[in-house]
Amino acid sequence: MVRRRRECPECRRRFTTYERPGEVRVFVIKKDGRREPFDRSKLVMGITKACEKRPVSRDVVEQIAAEAERRIRDELAEEVSSAEIGQLVMERLRETDEVAYVRFASVYKEFRDADSFLKEVAGLVRKSRTPDASVGDQTAE
Repeated sequence: MVRRRRECPECRRRFTTYERPGEVRVFVIKKDGRREPFDRSKLVMGITKACEKRPVSRDVVEQIAAEAERRIRDELAEEVSSAEIGQLVMERLRETDEVAYVRFASVYKEFRDADSFLKEVAGLVRKSRTPDASVGDQTAE
């Protein structure tokens, strides 16, 4: 916030104004073509559902949402697709918790059948078994 002292050119009276930087209103283009204002709380809710009963703290959920929102706003675009937002979140969830990633991806990628779902999981397993992966074999829960 910027505080400015000003003077009226007519009456010469001095006064103070406070200025805030304007925030660009971002609209989300939904899969069906509808446009709606970006709502961070919806993003947090979706991430929270994916992380339900997983060892992912509320702080981490908030960080993922904040990072996605920051990246969206940094682009200064007035519109962003829901698929782009989903991709940003999936990148972070893949690093954070693989189960939460698969849950989130199943909604955003709209798996049509079990084969699509299994291909995604197989790709995730292949990546986790590469020699430079920090995570070794994990047991299923």
